[in-house]
This record gives sequence, structure tokens and C-alpha cells, in this order.
Amino acid sequence: MTLHDNDPAELLPLTPVAFDILLALLEGEAHGYAIMRAVEDRAGSGTSLHAGTLYRALARLVETELIEELEEPPEGADERRRYYRITGLGRRVAAAEARRLDAQLGMARAHGLLGSA
Repeated sequence: MTLHDNDPAELLPLTPVAFDILLALLEGEAHGYAIMRAVEDRAGSGTSLHAGTLYRALARLVETELIEELEEPPEGADERRRYYRITGLGRRVAAAEARRLDAQLGMARAHGLLGSA
């Protein structure tokens, strides 16, 4: 059985860094530094990435088939950089994580932690 056969919910919860990387790659293919900048620039993410943290997370996401490293850089791109894109499984897992987080926020609102719904 490959990871593609799994229910995306089986891969949850994602770490905040993994979720932020998947969100960044939903915008399109990117190299590591661009992913790091997108994560750091996203308002309210609260995530500051260091290169070591980023590349360990990228390796785990590649291993779990949520993202893939491109064999060839996009046309006109810097050939010295590694480029990544989200996979179909990665999209499904990101969507499942977003639903999970939404449900948690709903419970927090219901308990008065964030104001009324």
C-alpha cells in the first residue's frame, strides 16, 4: 500500500511548519528560499523558518509524498536551486488539515475563547 491509498486524515495533524509549506506551494512551484520567504511573509502565521528547519521539513514532506522535488527547474529558473511542488495527496492533506483546524476554531468559539461565531 502506498501513501496514495491512505485517507488524508491518517496523516494529520500536520506540524505548523508542514502546513505553512503546503500553503506556500499551493501558490505554485518554488525553491526553498522562496518557500521560506512566503511562510515568513504570510500575515499571522507566527512561523519563522531557519534553513535547517525548512530543509528537514521539505525532506519529510517529500518522503510522505505530500510534495515532490522537480527533476528539472522551471524554464528560466536558477538551475542551482531545488524546486518543489505540492502533489495531489498534499492538496488533499492540506484541505483535511484546514477542515480540522476550522473545527477546532469552531469549538474554541463555542467555548467563548475567540468571541461569538
